[in-house]
Amino acid sequence: MELQKIFGLNVRNHRKALELTQEELAERVEVTIETIGKIERGVAAPTFNTAEKIAGALKVNPVALFGIDATSIADDERSHILSEINQTLSGLNNDQLARVFKMIEAFRGN
Repeated sequence: MELQKIFGLNVRNHRKALELTQEELAERVEVTIETIGKIERGVAAPTFNTAEKIAGALKVNPVALFGIDATSIADDERSHILSEINQTLSGLNNDQLARVFKMIEAFRGN
């Protein structure tokens, strides 16, 4: 997979993890929503300055956006993973579910 597409997938996945819209990210980075869309699709590459702004807005190290890691998953795989997580969570009792929720909050920095 080419670097431009990897970067775009990582931006999309980090943005979604923060529950930001493309418009919200574009405002934070001071670019157009079209630019964010092109970057996420791997159609356009950002300048280094824009890449740093995107990383800052997403609260990640800029290097994290260039590498293949656990956040670089295809949308269909993401759907499968979320379905598996939902199925697992639905089988937990209330105490277990409360503990998992606290872990998720800690992971998100809430």
